[in-house]
Amino acid sequence: MKTKKVPLRMCTGCGEMFDKRTLVRVVKSPEGEISLDLTGKAAGRGAYVCKNPECLKKARKKKAFERVFSLSIDDTIYERMEEEIRNAE
Repeated sequence: MKTKKVPLRMCTGCGEMFDKRTLVRVVKSPEGEISLDLTGKAAGRGAYVCKNPECLKKARKKKAFERVFSLSIDDTIYERMEEEIRNAE
């Protein structure tokens, strides 16, 4: 009997591997817009972060999303993402 493989992704904040479904996906749309993808199905390049505001702060401090998406991200986008993560809990 074959067991299903659990898709693992790395949190850009703490660097630990987790089940993809327990993380929040941050996506850069084809138009270049950065947003949270709570469904995990939005089109575009994705990076993952824990549902913990502290991990988002760590990722912001080390500019992890800027490196992943190759663009600078405005503070208002980080604030909106932090708000959305708090509301999702």
